[in-house]
This record gives sequence, C-alpha cells and structure tokens, in this order.
Amino acid sequence: MATTSLLPKSTSPFLSNPLSSLPSTHFIKPSPLFNPPDNHSLLITTKRLSFQTHAKKKNPWLDPFDDGEDPDMQYGSLFADGKQDEDPRPPDDPNNPYGFLKFPMGFNPEIASLPLKIRGDVRRCCCIISGGVYENLLFFPAIQLLKDRYPGVLIDVIASARGKQTFELNKNVRWANVYDPDDDWPEPAEYTDILGVMKNRYYDMVLSTKLAGLGHAAFLFMTTARDRVSYIYPNVNAAGAGLLLSETFTAESMNLSERGYNMYEQMVDWLGRPFRSVPRHLVPPLRVSISRRLKEVVAEKYKNAGAEQGKYIVIHGIESASKASMQSRGDTDSLLPIQVWAEIANGLREFRPVFVIPHEKEREGVEDVVGDDASIVFITTPGQLAALINDSAGVIATNTAAIQLANAREKPSIALFSSELKGRLFVPNAEEKKCTVISSTTGKLIDTPVEAVLNAMQIFNESLALA
Repeated sequence: MATTSLLPKSTSPFLSNPLSSLPSTHFIKPSPLFNPPDNHSLLITTKRLSFQTHAKKKNPWLDPFDDGEDPDMQYGSLFADGKQDEDPRPPDDPNNPYGFLKFPMGFNPEIASLPLKIRGDVRRCCCIISGGVYENLLFFPAIQLLKDRYPGVLIDVIASARGKQTFELNKNVRWANVYDPDDDWPEPAEYTDILGVMKNRYYDMVLSTKLAGLGHAAFLFMTTARDRVSYIYPNVNAAGAGLLLSETFTAESMNLSERGYNMYEQMVDWLGRPFRSVPRHLVPPLRVSISRRLKEVVAEKYKNAGAEQGKYIVIHGIESASKASMQSRGDTDSLLPIQVWAEIANGLREFRPVFVIPHEKEREGVEDVVGDDASIVFITTPGQLAALINDSAGVIATNTAAIQLANAREKPSIALFSSELKGRLFVPNAEEKKCTVISSTTGKLIDTPVEAVLNAMQIFNESLALA
C-alpha cells in the first residue's frame, strides 16, 4: 500500500494496461521482412556504435549529431578543390583624395565569394595573441603557416602593448592593434571599441591563444567571424565556451606557455590539416625580418658602446624588474644577477661582451661590477634586440626572447636554463640550431655552472672560423 500510494492517481489507470484502452485496429502485426533476427540487430547496433566512436566531430557543442563531412559527398568543379587564389590588386582610383583606397568606384568588397563557403577560403584573418614578447614571437610560425595555407590572406593581430612591438619583425602582418586580451576587467570603452573594429573588418577567421571561458567565447562570437578558433580552459571554467566557438583546443594546463617552443602545437596542427587534394602543411621554422632603419639605429648604439660588427657577444638576461626583459610566462626563473654575468664575460677572449639592459637604472649597477669601460646597450624592443643579435658573433642568454631571436637569425648561442626539462621544451633540436643548452642541476638558475658556460664558448670560435 505504501508503494502504490506514492504514484499519482491520474496515471495509474493509464499505465496499468495501455494496449487494452486502444482499439486493436490501430496496431498492425510486423512483417517478418521488417523484423530481423536478434543477431542481425546486434550487428547493426555494434556497427553503429563503432561508427559513432571513431567519427571525428567538428564541435560536439554545436551539434551532437554532426559527424563531420560526408565522405560520399560529390562536389562540382567550381571552387571545390585546391587552394585559394590570391586576389588580383584592383587599380588605384586617381580621383580618390586619400590615396589608400584600393577599390575603384562601383566595386563592392563586402560581397563574399563562393569559395568562402564551398572551399572554406580565408581572405581576412585576425589573431588574438595572449602574453608578451616571448609568446607573440613564438606565434610567428603559425602566421607563416596561414600565409602558406591560404595564399593572399590578410592577417591582422591584436596583442598587448608589449606584444605588439614584436610585429615590426613580421612582414606578413597587415595591422597590429593594442588590446590586452589577458585583462579580465577591461574598460567598457576599450572593449566595445576593439569589438567594433573587428566587426567592421569582416574577418573570415579569428584565432585566439587566450584560454577561453564563456566570456571570451562571447567576445569572439560577437566579432561575427565565420570560423572562431580558440584554446579553452582545461577545467570547469570552459563550460559553455564551445557553444560559441567553431573549433576548440583544450589546454593541458592553465599556463599555455609552460609547453615551451611548441606551445601552439594543437592550433598549428589544425591549421595545417589536409583538405581534399591539399596535403598537410608542415610548420615552418621561426624566422624574423629586420628593416634597414632598425639596423641603422642599432648599429649606432653598439658603436657608441665601443663594439664592432661581428666582433661582440650579446649578453641578455640581466636581473631586473622591467618588463622589457622579455621573459616567458612559462619560465619565471630566467634572470641572473650581474655578478654571475661578469664572471661569464671574463671568459670571453676574442670577442667583446655587450651587456643589454632593459632599463637605464641598471646601467650604474653594471658599471660598478664590470667596470666603467663595459659595453652597455639600452634596448627595450624586440626589433632592436634582433638587429643587435644579427650583427653579433653570438648570444649568451637565459630563457628570454634573445635565444629565440638568435635561433631565428641562425646565430650560435648558449642558453642557460634552470632545469634540463626547460631546455628541451624551449629549445628543441638545439644542435641543429647551433645552440648549446646549459642547465642547472638543482632546479634553480642561480646554480648554473659557470665552468660549463666557459667551456661551451668554443662554439663562437668555430662559427668565426667557418665565416
């Protein structure tokens, strides 16, 4: 009685005998043709389950029943295969008083072409890059991959004020805007302004390296881009973000920079994926381009410091509180006091050490330890640091942007790390890059063996002999 009393009174008569309350004419006995044996139904169920397990879904948040592209789909010959073609440049309008408008009268650039939908072409792409100089510098191979995969694509970048400085070394970027994506509480005016800028540029694809939750995913969704691709949090903070994004990559930790040089491995693997007859694109190496103006400005600086082109070694990573130290977020223990650097610099015989300081207040401390005749260069931008490294014979640095710039310009270098694991993560294939990695055995950078650094300086003499 206790069990039956818990049931609603209105449902008990209906559930007691549902078939008896309906006429028998409403039911047709199933034919044996449409009633397969039990083993056959089990086989169908098994096949269906295996298909759902191995099929790659585009984004399970968007449509749980979307199993990806139909392999039996037949496309026509128009814009169905191959890469996109670079747009021909329209003639300049001589009647335009501004001089920058490249579209003649009567030309409507807002009309999307068929390849954007059929083949997934990307004409305009925006990259929102989280972090400082180091993180933006490591995104250069992804930008080059975009240019190779989508010929003629216009690439814009949104980064922090410090990160924007990096893109004077990249000729593939059209515009770089300052907006800190890592600011959790941005000013409403700045937020709406950058959102309006992105909407007015009609991007086909937006890439973001910031770990996205629902808030950042909504920001990307409001850009109205066709493809919204971003990293997401590896925990519950990512809930709901996939509803607003086209493609997501789950980060392995809360700090993406901890993966080192290959911190964007998931994203570049997706960007270079094969598509119909287009083969997989490999990730190009890190390369930077230096303008003539930068070289002239930096040459004047190091000549005033008493150094000559090709006859000095850049020393970078002096302990300082300045953000211009260009450290990685994945390695906070990456600066050494000037006393250690002075001991290392004493081992240079055939080259002159050039100490790079990130702030003028560090000059007095370097002169007190090294001497008044020390060559000291004040540099705060990655462009000037790259130009200084380009004219040098090599680099001795901790885990700062100087090591990556030396590898990009194919200069011999000695990299100091707090652990062997950090060295493998941030400088993979060190021998191919002419880089000697010296790591501490205690896990602290201050305990890096100076004798090992002095013994590794032979790499500079070998490069000088080859030159």
